Amino acid sequence: MTGHEYMSMEKVAAADVLLWRNKRISGSVFGCATALWVVFELLDYHLITLICHILILTLITLFLWSHVSNFIDKPPPNIPDAVFPDKCVLEVASIVRYKMNQALGHLRHIAFGSDVKSFLAVVCGLWILSVIGSCFNFLTLVYIVFFLLHTVLVMYEKYEDKVDSFSEKAIIELKKQYVEFDKKVLSKIHKGKLKEKKKD
Repeated sequence: MTGHEYMSMEKVAAADVLLWRNKRISGSVFGCATALWVVFELLDYHLITLICHILILTLITLFLWSHVSNFIDKPPPNIPDAVFPDKCVLEVASIVRYKMNQALGHLRHIAFGSDVKSFLAVVCGLWILSVIGSCFNFLTLVYIVFFLLHTVLVMYEKYEDKVDSFSEKAIIELKKQYVEFDKKVLSKIHKGKLKEKKKD
């Protein structure tokens, strides 16, 4: 399986979960995420502590089971060796590397490109994200994004026509505002730079 085939399968599976096409799997994923958020945020538990406690309970259970099995004439638990195959690890590393290179390429294009609109959109987006990030800690922010993905996408699929019509009106209004901003601010910045170059 190539990296691109793996990514396309991953996208299909992620879309099925986010759009609640299989309610049992989507509910399980959403329930687990909510439980983890409650454990770490509301109960103030820590990840390393949780992992250690789970491992302790697992080891005690397996140790007792393997020793008690001699007395009750039942075979001890058969646990297969856990080994990560090289191919799987290399595919994951390849996908992560591809995504990181793609993101860095986009950022470089925006930073050195002449598209002022994209530059301003990214800067504004990052600034808004930084403001939101200062109001919540990282885990709560991740959970909010996860919650929105599991609710907003389903609502969009149900009310697609109404949302599309509203978004078209909003985009037209934003374009009008951008044209005004371009006339009043951006066009003056470009002219100022050109005049300085001519003087030099």
